[in-house]
Amino acid sequence: MSSALDDRAVAAPPRPPADHHTRGARFLLLLAVFLCAACGLVYELALTALGSYLIGNSVLQTSVVISVMVFAMGVGSLAAKPLRHRPVVAFAVVEGVLALVGGLSVLMLYAAFAWLQLYMPAMIVVSLVVGLLIGAEIPLLMTLLQRIRKQEASSAVADMFAVDYIGALVGGLCFPLFLLPTFGQLKGALVVGVVNAVAGVIVVVFIFRRQTGRLVKAGLLAGVTLVLAALGTTYVLADDLEVTARQHMYADPIIHSETTQYQDIVVTRSTAFTGEPDVRLFLNGDLQFSSVDEYRYHESLVHPALSGRHSNVLVMGGGDGLALREVLRHDEVRHVTLVELDPAMTRLARTFEPLRKLNHGSLDDPRAKIVNADAFTWLREARQQYDAVIIDFPDPDSASLAKLYSVEFYDLLRRVLAPDGQVMVQSGSPFFAPKTYWSIAKTIETAGYATTEFQVDVPSFGNWGFVLARPGTEAPPLRLAPDTPKLRYLDRAVLEAATVFPVDRRRTDVRPSTLMDPAVLEYVQDEWRDY
Repeated sequence: MSSALDDRAVAAPPRPPADHHTRGARFLLLLAVFLCAACGLVYELALTALGSYLIGNSVLQTSVVISVMVFAMGVGSLAAKPLRHRPVVAFAVVEGVLALVGGLSVLMLYAAFAWLQLYMPAMIVVSLVVGLLIGAEIPLLMTLLQRIRKQEASSAVADMFAVDYIGALVGGLCFPLFLLPTFGQLKGALVVGVVNAVAGVIVVVFIFRRQTGRLVKAGLLAGVTLVLAALGTTYVLADDLEVTARQHMYADPIIHSETTQYQDIVVTRSTAFTGEPDVRLFLNGDLQFSSVDEYRYHESLVHPALSGRHSNVLVMGGGDGLALREVLRHDEVRHVTLVELDPAMTRLARTFEPLRKLNHGSLDDPRAKIVNADAFTWLREARQQYDAVIIDFPDPDSASLAKLYSVEFYDLLRRVLAPDGQVMVQSGSPFFAPKTYWSIAKTIETAGYATTEFQVDVPSFGNWGFVLARPGTEAPPLRLAPDTPKLRYLDRAVLEAATVFPVDRRRTDVRPSTLMDPAVLEYVQDEWRDY
């Protein structure tokens, strides 16, 4: 925020103290600086997090928000120059408008996404306005600091920015650790807006009350009261507003929704064409399964991987418990470890009856061990070896997911895989995203595995692909184990046909994906753009 510093504000002529308690006044003003900095960073984080949830592509969302806001802060600092002649009034107005816009920013963008499909333009406009207002704060605060007690420029700058950076630190930590888990994104932004408005009240009512006329002070306080009333009313209605906006994005009635620190979870239910209930799980707006045909996907994902030894199995992802359900159908399985990042997802799979009915209570099976951890980090520390590994991560449409489809990830995976073990990876759609699919296959091969690629039809997804792999140079056969239970979709004939790809969807020249060159992220964002 150094670009927002106004040299002439530092060199402003000395003014009489705001009151007789200079130290107390300085403390309160620096407290206002602290609160403003914390609120500003929370607004920035809230906008980037919301974009990642709704749109994916967290790198693009973060880059756009930060670059637009930093640019706007510079413009805002220049625009604040004429306001230095009445800094108390100007600061109070800036804080009031910032509290209103910043507090309502998440709701406005969510509405733009749900009803208008104008998320990116709206995000740029909101980031620009919030940045302009944040940029105007520092020149005004510096002028006010000099009015309390005249200081050398270097000393004033040091005091101001020390508190500013500490506030940014606290705001940055509060957002993921307190605000998001406690209030959620929408209410969290509203709470921060209230804090922002309080910062303006501190300046007007407690510090410079003697330098502000009664009518002006009454007008400012009335304005802040209206802002607080608007934020408070929106807070009370927030749940209903969120449900209404969210329901508009889904064709079927929502029976459960929650936003965790990792993702947005939505479950819908309707009546399918078969006459049976169609329960669907969405993560960040992306369909994960439909109860009408999920068995096709999960049978294909699990059972070919268990054609070898499968006494000890590792499932990564799949917090809904459906892949785990299929693994536990094998009598030979003695132990299964499920590694899922989001504890809210595994809790929902355990306690929410529509999901529990689908997964047959698999997460409570005595053979299953549930671990809530980041898969990449967990692999770096894991020492146990597994006969088979099932990888059921969402498509790699963000940087955090792309690392789970990297050469480095599969290198780590080989350390926990038994010498004759097999790995099955869900790999997206060979039809809708062929470059993504074949890039995943090439990435696995680059990590030292031999692969067998195959595809199946899942009506709710369309054409869907998997990669079966094992270390070495000999491709694993696509078959079923002798103890495979009776399946609804897969048999030997289906598996034989599944390895044949049509001419227009056969292997293409693509790059493997690594941590430093996440090619799979580039491919998936390009290929799924129009779907």
